Amino acid sequence: MNIKNIKYEVSNEKVDKCPVTDAPEYAFIGRSNVGKSSLINMLARNKNLAKTSQKPGKTLLINHFKVNDGEWYLVDLPGYGFAQRGKEQRNKLTNIIESYILDRRQLRMLFVLVDIRHDPQKIDMEFMDWLEENDIAFAIVFTKADKLGPVAGQKKVDQYMKEMSLSWSKLPPVFVTSSEKARGRDELLDYIELMNREEYGSSGSNI
Repeated sequence: MNIKNIKYEVSNEKVDKCPVTDAPEYAFIGRSNVGKSSLINMLARNKNLAKTSQKPGKTLLINHFKVNDGEWYLVDLPGYGFAQRGKEQRNKLTNIIESYILDRRQLRMLFVLVDIRHDPQKIDMEFMDWLEENDIAFAIVFTKADKLGPVAGQKKVDQYMKEMSLSWSKLPPVFVTSSEKARGRDELLDYIELMNREEYGSSGSNI
């Protein structure tokens, strides 16, 4: 897929304030500091599209970006696992995330970002279990692959999949990415294009 244009459209905290459209949406989510904004910028080839910061948890709203004149939307969701935030704000962010995921009918696929350097984390596994229980389609996107060598990186992916296979009969799609090296960009965008074609037919467009 070629991203001809991508434009920020709106940010909000209520699902009923999201864009009024029938275009499919592909949302990205992960724990704080997993590299979500960097990945979105890499996909768009625009380093200033999504705000990046050394301080985790900067994304606090549902952010919509219109792709290819509205053919589809890229959605940047707040991160989960807000250890440094107060209970009230944690509950608010949880409600924002869950209401979008459960109630936004345009959501076609949720991409769950995981830092490839870490062993399977309880919070990630519990979140994906919740997605499976609610019949939400998702894929795992391993980030920061440039921080490990190819063998070490593949070992981490295999470890993660082995852990999931203990309780999952069918594993989700997996992508390995590096925002620094633009690794995984074509694979992710081609996957989105394939789902668009399934949604709208061979043209891959709703226009």
